[in-house]
Amino acid sequence: MREITFTQALDEAMMEEMARDERVITMATRRAAQLEKAFGPARVRITPIAEAAFTGIGLGAAGSGFRPVIHWGMVTFSFVAMDQVVNQASKIRYMFGGQADFPVTYRCTTGGGAQIAAQHSQSPYSMFMHLAGLKIVLPSTPADAKGLLKSAIRDNNPVIVFECSRLASITGPVPEGEHLVPLGVAEVKRAGRDVTVVALAYYVREALAAAEELAREGISVEVIDPRTVSPLDGETILRSVAKTGRLLIVDEAFSPFGLGAEVAALVSEAGFDDLDAPIRRLHGAFTPTPYSPALEKAVVPQADDIEKAILALLDE
Repeated sequence: MREITFTQALDEAMMEEMARDERVITMATRRAAQLEKAFGPARVRITPIAEAAFTGIGLGAAGSGFRPVIHWGMVTFSFVAMDQVVNQASKIRYMFGGQADFPVTYRCTTGGGAQIAAQHSQSPYSMFMHLAGLKIVLPSTPADAKGLLKSAIRDNNPVIVFECSRLASITGPVPEGEHLVPLGVAEVKRAGRDVTVVALAYYVREALAAAEELAREGISVEVIDPRTVSPLDGETILRSVAKTGRLLIVDEAFSPFGLGAEVAALVSEAGFDDLDAPIRRLHGAFTPTPYSPALEKAVVPQADDIEKAILALLDE
């Protein structure tokens, strides 16, 4: 199978969906030359830097028969439009009694590790997960990026696609043509028997690397990628923990009040009897991300941190 980058996979998804359905339009503050050339300015709108405005325009367009894809750029800029997201997008289908669809997709880059300082290194998906009515997507591979974005565009609910900035240039096999990944379905990226690692976005790669290294010592690690964090596929996680008896959650987002806490609560409530050791979480430090490369490295998890956490969990 051919290999393309994470960014190319997302671009391919946009090209295919806009070609498939003339109701798909897109708005962004940065130019999209390939899309502009293919579909023209009526469907590809380059907007002023006014996120609150075009976030709301996208929601209105979705309620008027279009399927808008609104690109915020960095997740930082979504905060300018929080009223539109919190008070409108997440609640609007419910407030219409389910009688109208609002198929709007919001895209943004997220995460640290790229030395772009505190404001632009955030991973705030748990903030949005707290909003009933939104679906939240977090792909880790080029194939999943393509398949999840296409599924998000076709979904009749508001969906936010978080695109990890550290994954932009990584390559991987991606099917050509029609390729859909269903929302709300996790994937076991590597089967194992000794410990379950639930990892997100960039850290799926790091967890797989740690699993490969530990396999040389006879330690078998199962790696699960939720892919969609709202709705969360708890059944896949619980089945894995029932097999391994141990759980480590790896995420660069903060530990307090985050997705790791939600996964831990899920397993504690529904899979407690399957646990042979306490659940462990490995997260970024609860602090704004430093600009300094050395300091940033100290506050976000590293590959060897995952290995150490797995070994510590096996000693419990």
